Amino acid sequence: MLKVYCYNKCTTCKKALKWLDNNGIRYELSDIKTDHPDEASLRKYHKLSGLPLKRFFNTSGIQYREMELSKKLPDMPEDEQFALLASDGMLVKRPMVIGDGFVLVGFKEEEWKQKLMKLIIIK
Repeated sequence: MLKVYCYNKCTTCKKALKWLDNNGIRYELSDIKTDHPDEASLRKYHKLSGLPLKRFFNTSGIQYREMELSKKLPDMPEDEQFALLASDGMLVKRPMVIGDGFVLVGFKEEEWKQKLMKLIIIK
């Protein structure tokens, strides 16, 4: 079963969960604010995703802007970036889907269709 990290006030998360529900895909929901991934999990998810680490940051978030991370991240060592992401779930891009051998960060419907096609229940 998929694990989905979301924030209940996020409109993108609501859209993503609706898409999963409409396609009959079962998932376990985790609140990214209160039950965010720890540093070891984030390292694992990053490796599985194949994405640059900067894609794991919620660049639209208040904390990201207040901390001026757009200026700091380019020179910040990866270990510090992982520690920072693990310190506050609101810094993590959402929704984040953890599946068998893959990780999706953010909601891009076509990307989700491609990765989750085998899980879609034909209605």
